[in-house]
Amino acid sequence: MGRLSRVFPQARLAAAAAVLGAVAFGWSGIVEAAGAPKAAPQAESVTSNPIRDAALKEFLQKKFRIGSASEIALGPMQKTSLPGIFQRQVTVSNDKGQSVTVTLFSDQNESKAIIGQYFDLGSDAWGRISMAPAHLDDRPTLGPADAPITMVEFADFECPYCARAFGEVETLANTTYKGKIRIIFKNYPLNGHPWARSAALAAECARLQNPSAFWDFARYFYSNQGQINPGNVQQKIDEEASKLGLDDAALKMCMQTPSTAQRIAQDEADGNALHVSSTPTFFVNGIPLVGLPEGKVFDFVISSELAANAAHASR
Repeated sequence: MGRLSRVFPQARLAAAAAVLGAVAFGWSGIVEAAGAPKAAPQAESVTSNPIRDAALKEFLQKKFRIGSASEIALGPMQKTSLPGIFQRQVTVSNDKGQSVTVTLFSDQNESKAIIGQYFDLGSDAWGRISMAPAHLDDRPTLGPADAPITMVEFADFECPYCARAFGEVETLANTTYKGKIRIIFKNYPLNGHPWARSAALAAECARLQNPSAFWDFARYFYSNQGQINPGNVQQKIDEEASKLGLDDAALKMCMQTPSTAQRIAQDEADGNALHVSSTPTFFVNGIPLVGLPEGKVFDFVISSELAANAAHASR
């Protein structure tokens, strides 16, 4: 994600400042809820239901992309002055000793809830999105085509958060979940990044000569963001193409071919159709992850999907 303001809209920055440093990107929805109106605490508590509490934690963990359910603590449920409405404190902490606490309002059965906005707790907590509108064929990939997990990444080679995510993504595909995950890269160069589009064209043309060269170019751009600018980007591309043994003349011609630009534009159109607005944005089997998730969040989402896939296969 290019800027923190994309996670915390400008109007909320002041209110979020006190907890901003304490909250991982995946908790942004909870932070937004911190300004929700709170009913006056009531002395009368309601006996908790361990099964419902566990279901609530699972929903919150998925909804806000929290790495571990153990990071969520639920306070006692209490009656409010509104008939049929109950409240409880929800505290999310991390291993750095940071935490944020908000108030959750619900019915007694905890089937509906409000945390800054209304949630149907019986709905899909992941907010899974259909990837049908996206063109996923003939794109840069890592991992086997039949992997049970497909992660689609929309990224920008000039984006510093994309650079930080790149190592994690390669590790997921090549080590941690090798053989179980397929990464599909989609170009989404942002308007404010002056050399990102040239880099996208070069990487795509490198892929057409040698699929693995795309990832070499990606690694090069991400590792050298500070040394690349609009004035020298073509020189840097030429140098990297030579190191990789690519046909430099063919690569330059490809970069000027309308079909190459059209493929980048198609990626951007796909991102817009999926409501991508910042980079990096990931879709893990359609589950959106915006920004740079902590490693635990990637692990939580991927392991949950693998477990669901295994359960479905055993039926």
